[in-house]
Amino acid sequence: MKTILVTGGAGFIGSNYINSVLSERDDFKIVNIDKLTYAGNLENLKSVQANKNYSFVKGDITNAELIDYLFQKYKFDFVVNFAAESHVDRSILGSEIFFTTNVIGTNVLLEAAKRFRVEKFLQVST
Repeated sequence: MKTILVTGGAGFIGSNYINSVLSERDDFKIVNIDKLTYAGNLENLKSVQANKNYSFVKGDITNAELIDYLFQKYKFDFVVNFAAESHVDRSILGSEIFFTTNVIGTNVLLEAAKRFRVEKFLQVST
């Protein structure tokens, strides 16, 4: 059984990825971490919530302690990063959250993936 960390999995693209993988494969376990901001919606994941190969964690990818804990607990084989601030109209109001999530958060994930020797890291977000 391979274990995948999916970030931003409650968003439109991330949730479709999770639904697709879990409907086609029973040899993958998915741990989904999502901050559940304006773009995240757990309703997108109703079809997998009872799946024994699915776990949800409400959290922020910039939280290095949480990320390290998850990497230690689940021993991820793969990381698929969908987590991002991507709505341009929101960036006009303030860019700090975009930098924090998209740059700092991705760096937190990359550093953890390196430390825990993750096999593959797929960067999907902005």
